[in-house]
Amino acid sequence: MQFHSIELRQTALSLLRDGARNADVARRLNVPLGTVSYWKHIDRSKRGETVALRPSLLCPRCDGRSLDPFAYGYLLGLYLGDGHISHYAKHRVPSLMITLDNAWPGIQDEAEAALRAVFPHNATCRVRNGGGAHNIKVYFKHLTCLFPQHGPGRKHERRIVLEGWQQEIVDAHPWEFLRGLIHSDGCRITNWTVRNGKRYEYPRYFFTNKSDDIRKLCTDTLTKVGVRWTVLARGSDPFNVSVARKACVALMDAHIGPKY
Repeated sequence: MQFHSIELRQTALSLLRDGARNADVARRLNVPLGTVSYWKHIDRSKRGETVALRPSLLCPRCDGRSLDPFAYGYLLGLYLGDGHISHYAKHRVPSLMITLDNAWPGIQDEAEAALRAVFPHNATCRVRNGGGAHNIKVYFKHLTCLFPQHGPGRKHERRIVLEGWQQEIVDAHPWEFLRGLIHSDGCRITNWTVRNGKRYEYPRYFFTNKSDDIRKLCTDTLTKVGVRWTVLARGSDPFNVSVARKACVALMDAHIGPKY
C-alpha cells in the first residue's frame, strides 16, 4: 500500500478548495484519483459541508434509498437457492453472484432484471463459470445489509432466519419469493404411473435444498398462498418439497410455471 505525506495531502486539499477538479489534482500530484476523491470527501465532512453520495453508494437499509420490494422478493429467493456474497481481496467491495444454469436463459434474464431493479445505479454483468452456467453479478458495498443471511460456510450448515423487514416483503409478495426459490433450486416435471394397464401422466413441482431453514421458508410461504405440499426423502434425507395435487399444481402454474 502506498502512503502519502501530510504535505502532499494538504497541497491537494488547497488545490481542491480553490476549485480545481479531482482529476486535474490527481494528474498534477501523481496521486490516484480515488485517493483525491476520498481526501476531498473527508475534508468536506470535517468542515460540516453537505456531502452528497453517489446514488450507487446509497443503501436502502442505511440511507433510506427506495427498494423495489417486488424485485427484491424474487431476488431473495434466488439468493437463498443459488446465490452467495464474495469478498475478494483485490476488489474494494463485495459482489453478489447468482449462479444459474445455461439451460434456462430466460431465468438468467429475469435474475439480471431483478438485480437492476434492486440496484438501479450499479452495473450488473454475466460471467461464465466454466461449468455450464453463468454467474449473474453485481458489486455493492452494502450487500450484507440487504442479505444479512450471509455468513461463513454453507447455508445448510448455519442458521437462516429472515429479518422482520424481509418477512414483511415476503408476506406482501409471496409468489415472487416462491418464484425465486423454484427458479433456483426447484423444477416442474412430469411424472407418470400405470393404472389398470394404462399410463397416466401428471405434472409436479419440486423444491430441493439441504437447509432445513430454507425449506421451511418455502413450505411456510406455500401454506400461506394455499398450496398443499409434502416432503419426499432421498434415502433418509428429507430434502425434497413436493407439490402434486392437481389444484395446487394449477395454482403454481398460474404464478410460476416451468423453467425456461
